[in-house]
Amino acid sequence: MNGTAGWRDWLLTDEPASRRQARLSSWYKGWLTFRSNTLAMLGLGVLLFLILAAIFAPILATHDPFAQDLGNRLLAPGEQGHFFGTDSLGRDIYSRILYGARISIYIVLLVVMVAPVVGLIMGTVAGYAGGWIDVILMRITDIFLAFPRLILALAFVAALGAGIENAVLAISLTAWPPYARIARAETLTIRNSDFIHAIRLQGAGPVRIVTRHIWPLCISSLVIRVTLDMAGIILTAAGLGFLGLGAQPPSPEWGAMISEGRKYILDYWWVATIPGIAIFAISLAFNLLGDGLRDVLDPKESNS
Repeated sequence: MNGTAGWRDWLLTDEPASRRQARLSSWYKGWLTFRSNTLAMLGLGVLLFLILAAIFAPILATHDPFAQDLGNRLLAPGEQGHFFGTDSLGRDIYSRILYGARISIYIVLLVVMVAPVVGLIMGTVAGYAGGWIDVILMRITDIFLAFPRLILALAFVAALGAGIENAVLAISLTAWPPYARIARAETLTIRNSDFIHAIRLQGAGPVRIVTRHIWPLCISSLVIRVTLDMAGIILTAAGLGFLGLGAQPPSPEWGAMISEGRKYILDYWWVATIPGIAIFAISLAFNLLGDGLRDVLDPKESNS
């Protein structure tokens, strides 16, 4: 008990003795702020549950998600050991939901590795360089922002061809402009700061200043925006799947499952409703998580 109390006092001190202690103290205080937000913790719990369900899908699944059994097609939830019923080809919806979570999380991870990075580079280069470079990069950004995301994603997928990789690429190409705007705004605020002038006088070049001193200060704003954008990314991916341009059959992608089930929505509601509930759950979880992270990472929110 004393050890735990000692660590807590060490992390909550107002006078850290080292940079490491200051960093750990900041993280711990942020965690305490996040933990006090009940809805954010609920979102984190739902998201962790879905991630674990996706990881352990082979263990949790009760049936082969691809196996067809036309003799047991369109069974109601709970019948013959099918927790969520079966679809029009007799495939177990529960097992397909578990494996579909893998596809949704896979899409989210790939988009997160591409779109924010592109936006961060474009925004910081435009904001720091200024002049004609800023004008050109921001006009390119404005062109992408002028089109609705789903419509632009449809255009890219139509040009690249249907498939999950092309869907990820299309979503990434449509998702980066907001991050570029945020990064540029942060860079314009930071680049004339006294510490940047001091670093420049010490001989640091533009690349070092941007990558070592401006990027870290932009990360918190981007993390908030990325988390809040995850719901939109999932809905865009589901929309592409619904239209047959995302993951291709027989992949258990949630949007494609809704598309198949819409033909039976009046008589066999569960075929389309259960994948819709899964999309709703993961989208809501990301939104709640994003709100909690905004309270922790946004200094303007914490001060208000």
